[in-house]
Amino acid sequence: MHPALRRQTLADLLHRSAARHPDQLAIACGELRWSYAEFDALVSRLGAGLAARGVAKGTRVAVLARNSHAFAALRFALARIGAVLVPINFMLKADEAAYILRHAGATLLATDSGLADLARAAAAQDTAVREFLWLPSEQTTAPEPGMLCFDDLAASTAPLPEVDLAGSDLLQIVYTSGTESLPKGAMLTHDAVLWQYVSCLVDAGIGADDFMLHALPLYHCAQLDVFLGPAIYCGARNVITAAPTPDNLLPLIERHRITSFFAPPTVWIALLRSPLFDKTDLSSLKKGYYGASIMPVAVMQEILQRLPGLKLWNLYGQTEIAPLATMLGPDEQLSKPGSCGRAVLNVETRVVDDAMNDVEPGEVGEIVHRSPHLMLGYFHDDERTRAAFEGGWFHSGDLATVDADGYISVVDRKKDMIKTGGENVASREVEEVIYRLPQVSEVAVVGLPHPRWVEAVVAIVVVKAGQALSEAELLAHCQARMAPFKAPKRAVFVDALPKNPSGKLLKRQLRETHSKLFDDA
Repeated sequence: MHPALRRQTLADLLHRSAARHPDQLAIACGELRWSYAEFDALVSRLGAGLAARGVAKGTRVAVLARNSHAFAALRFALARIGAVLVPINFMLKADEAAYILRHAGATLLATDSGLADLARAAAAQDTAVREFLWLPSEQTTAPEPGMLCFDDLAASTAPLPEVDLAGSDLLQIVYTSGTESLPKGAMLTHDAVLWQYVSCLVDAGIGADDFMLHALPLYHCAQLDVFLGPAIYCGARNVITAAPTPDNLLPLIERHRITSFFAPPTVWIALLRSPLFDKTDLSSLKKGYYGASIMPVAVMQEILQRLPGLKLWNLYGQTEIAPLATMLGPDEQLSKPGSCGRAVLNVETRVVDDAMNDVEPGEVGEIVHRSPHLMLGYFHDDERTRAAFEGGWFHSGDLATVDADGYISVVDRKKDMIKTGGENVASREVEEVIYRLPQVSEVAVVGLPHPRWVEAVVAIVVVKAGQALSEAELLAHCQARMAPFKAPKRAVFVDALPKNPSGKLLKRQLRETHSKLFDDA
């Protein structure tokens, strides 16, 4: 039997969509337009060009780039030759990106003109990167000297190698921050991602008639795998842009008659507050999605009031489950406000106590999952993999309640993860940077409610006796050493941090005490 006869991988997905919808618009980005037939053919040429340069099954290829048509093409080309995608957050500092490059063992790093200096600085820090691949951007840019050129590889006449590829093979390693100071690489197979696509198509209502705008970063699994991948799977039309700002998004929605759009609450809030909002024809927009953090109920109600033709979905999950786990549908937004819904098609979700017993309605427990969406484990990290799958379920680290109807509401994060502007920030990582200041006796980093960021990173600091430290000094120290979204927005100085009798820091109490810090922001 031919190895590809029964194969179902990401390598096959685009090819099948192109056979069904050859003339349908697949990708629009800037002034560029690709039909599905053109996109499929280009992906094969790009894959062949990469293979001719030594990229093979299992090769880890990192991408440090903003959204573009080229990013999308590279994603599918790597799958077609069995290489492993390693997307990197472009807001990281060079040493943070270098850690991911080293840990993943990436040998090729794709970047664009705007991020080329960051990419070179990261790769220079004792990594295995041997070559760079320049990607064109949404706006026209010139190729970077000394880098492989996307356009040249995409014009390759080399034959596309036949790769022995199975659904159980590794597709991507996506790095996620935990409470630990170093990120973990979630290993996701073709099977995991495609089963997740099926859940998205069924429960998030993604279909071939959609005209979808992709504006949040493609390095993030939400935009890449909850929206772009499923949209390509079913043959939908897609507009890719790199700037998730109201001045860019609102005209794009009107110009392309966009029907479907995803953004975290921070972006939805920015759109609502833009003076362009009421001047723009948004009548085409029928499907709206939010996730990454909890949508304030008042904002959700305002969206539905000002866009009466829109249906809203709340999607919840984490990188390790590829990433969709639960969904709150359009008919449930007002009846179950603040809930992340119930498990999607291919996921089994529970809320359990420390003994793995289901909690009673209203009681707090941890969200755990079983699903074919799940990762294989953390790359080169058996210890944290075992902990994550303890008891035969994946432990999300999120604390939640479940009501009598089975609807889940996240109430806290067991791992003290802060979600600010749709990005994950590990409090301990920020604390470790602050502890480098010799004046600091103790620090606790928490997320506090913020009208723009939903949660803002805040440092609660105890200064050593006889020492002096200003808020401006602390913030500048952090901003110089970490990505902007990780650095605290404010610092609050206190005499002591609250602790329980065993000495455990009471972060929940800190969040309650300082919850109104940004009320006047």
